Amino acid sequence: MSEFKNVTVVKKANIYFEGKVASRTVVFSDGSKKTLGIMLPGEYEFGTDAKEIMEIISGDLTVALPGAEGWKTVKGGESFEVTAKSKFRMKVVTVTDYCCSFIS
Repeated sequence: MSEFKNVTVVKKANIYFEGKVASRTVVFSDGSKKTLGIMLPGEYEFGTDAKEIMEIISGDLTVALPGAEGWKTVKGGESFEVTAKSKFRMKVVTVTDYCCSFIS
C-alpha cells in the first residue's frame, strides 16, 4: 500500500535521539495506529508496548530482536516483527524510511 486514505495525522512529531529518528502518527477510522518516519544512520534501542510490524520502505539496517541470536539485515521492501513489552536494537546504515504498525 503506497498511501493511506481517510486518516488523521497527528501534527506533533515523535522525535528521538536528538532528532536522528522522527515520525508522525497516523490514526485510522477503526482507531488503529501507524507511524511513518525517517531514521538517520546510527545505533538505537527502542522499547515496545504493543506488538509492532516495522516495514522498511527504503534504506538498510541490522536489527537485534528479542529472543533472537545475532543481528538480522533488513533492507527496503522487507519488514520485521517485534513482540509487545520488549526492547530491540537497530544499527541504521543508510537513511531509512519506515512504516511501523502497532498490533493490539
